[in-house]
Order: sequence, then structure tokens, then C-alpha cells
Amino acid sequence: MLENERYGEAMDLLRFLLQCQGQEERHYDEWRALLEWLEAAFPHYGEDLPEVREEREEEEISEEDMARQHARSKLEQDDGYADKLLRTVMEEPLSEQTMLALEQLAYLDRPEIDDSLTGWLKDKTLHPLLQFRVLQTLRRRGVQGIIAFTRGEEPVEVEIDTVPLRPEDFPIQIVQILERVADQTEVHEPTLFYFAQELWIQYVMAVYGTRDYLSMLEENDSMTDIWAAALHMTVADSLGGSHDEEDTRSMYAVTGAMRFRLEQAYRSMKQFVSAGLDGQ
Repeated sequence: MLENERYGEAMDLLRFLLQCQGQEERHYDEWRALLEWLEAAFPHYGEDLPEVREEREEEEISEEDMARQHARSKLEQDDGYADKLLRTVMEEPLSEQTMLALEQLAYLDRPEIDDSLTGWLKDKTLHPLLQFRVLQTLRRRGVQGIIAFTRGEEPVEVEIDTVPLRPEDFPIQIVQILERVADQTEVHEPTLFYFAQELWIQYVMAVYGTRDYLSMLEENDSMTDIWAAALHMTVADSLGGSHDEEDTRSMYAVTGAMRFRLEQAYRSMKQFVSAGLDGQ
């Protein structure tokens, strides 16, 4: 968050962690010291007055219009601007600049951008999260129809005009899996739930359109329990703790007959944590 200048979010996270129980005292001292430094260095990010929040909401509403105006202005000044953005996305190492360039491309009225991005998505082996960002850019550009490409080693077909643009745009089944984890952890393990939210949206974007993703959408309470248990176990591992698989299966009512599917889901999420997040 600090590397990306998301100071307000960093402060919110630190305040949340300071409210959690069961950590070593030195951790609280470190979090408290960092929060105090952030509040002193960036006081305007820590303001929590209603009028400040309202002003920020108004700024967020107009952010897309401003981005569109900026992109079009740059194109008017430099006819090669779209090509430069495409080179940043397609030829340079994956970075924050890659994502910013994709955002700019969403607002440029150049049909060749659609062909370049769809061809790149089909022909190149890309990081799953980058693939999803490209899909979002294509949808924002108004591209329609089905695109076929490979995610990992799995061929997938995605209908571009249904690609979620925001976390709340995902189907209700995706939300229900996270809510299932919330039911089990929000009170007694709030730290685990906080990081479960962060991991879940990243993972869902990374597997969007795959067999794993489609299994989450099944109208089946058992699949909700399986994915919730897998998420719980993965986050527990990531936080440096340990989990008792039998206790977790019992917590989420995962019976013996569902155990194999749980192991598959857990393995998929573990692979994403070890390989996926490092390559964002």
C-alpha cells in the first residue's frame, strides 16, 4: 500500500490490526509506531470528517470522466500515444505502469486497440491477474462477444460484456463463499477474515472463467462450504499459523465425500498464493 501511495488504506489496515487480539506485543508496537508516522506525515489522509468523505466520494464519481479527458487530451497532443501505451502493456515488465496504461487504453477511440489486446490475450502466456485486467479493459472499451484463450494450462471462453468491473459485480455465489468465512471468523479471528477478503477477490479474478470458477457458481451449498473451507485454510497458512484440517472441515460441514474436492480447491488456492501473488 505504501509503495502505491495508498496511505489512507494503510492507516485503516493498521487501525484494524491494533483492534485485533492475540498477537505478540512487539507487533502492536510496530503497527502503532507506523500508524503514528503515517498520521504525522500524511495528516490529510487520516481525516475522517463527514464533509471530507463526501468530497472524496464526489471526486471518485468524476475520476472516470477525468481519466477519459486526460487520455483523449494526450492522444490529441501525440498521435502515437496509443501505440506507446500498447508497448508499455505488451512489451515492458509487469508493473503499476502496466495497469495505468491499460486504464488509459480503455478511453481511447482507436479500433486497432481492440485487435491488439485480443490478439495478445489469445497468443501470449500472461499472468492471470493481467489477463483479467485486459478483459476489464476490453469491456470498458465496449467490446462484445466471446473470447477464447488459455488461463494457466486450461482453455477458457469468456463473454466480454459480462466481465465484472468491480468486486460487487461478481455473482452472488462468490459473495456467499466469503460470507460463509465471515460467519466462522469475523468475531473470533478478525485478522484472518480481513486477509480472507483481500485474497478472495484476487483469487477469483485469477481463475475467472476456469472450471474452478464455474464450480463456485453451482447452486449447491456443498460447493459454498468447500470453497469457504479452502479459503479459511489457505489464509491460516499464509498468516504463518496452522490449521487442523479435520476441525476446519467440521466447521464448514465438509463431509468425507466432499474431501477430495476440498483438497483440489485448497491446492489451487495455495498455488495462487505461492506463484500468483508474487507476480502481480
